[in-house]
Amino acid sequence: MHSNARLIQNFYEAFQRRDSTGMDCCYLPEAEFSDPVFTSLKGPQVPAMWAMLTERAKSLEVSFSGVVADDHTGQARWEARYPFTKTGRLVHNIIEARFAFRDGKIIRHSDSFDLWRWAGMALGPKGRLLGWLPAVQSAIRREAMSNLERYMQTHKQY
Repeated sequence: MHSNARLIQNFYEAFQRRDSTGMDCCYLPEAEFSDPVFTSLKGPQVPAMWAMLTERAKSLEVSFSGVVADDHTGQARWEARYPFTKTGRLVHNIIEARFAFRDGKIIRHSDSFDLWRWAGMALGPKGRLLGWLPAVQSAIRREAMSNLERYMQTHKQY
């Protein structure tokens, strides 16, 4: 197994344990992360996001597969099952992850998933009917970033 594939595997194994410190060890300090909700995180925002998500999850099941990597890039497919904190509704998110590496760590991580599908699960009928609207997706992003900013203010290590 390529060392970068092992790094991805270590990342998701730490995620399965809700070990945000172990996840953080896989990233360079200046790493960047993006997904349909957190569209552009940099540096300390990345480990803070994972810490916030793993800490707040009352129940979280993570599985992963298809880990492939070489010296520069990698990918994996992962799934998360959890109740959305705000509504308690069960979410089963299916994510395609892409990675870029430098110096044996992750420098760029990009997750892709269907935000409309996620909104339908997390928000219920409103999300199913309106989750495709740019205004609704923008509101989801604003609330997520606001939560992350508050989390970082109360957890000064970030």
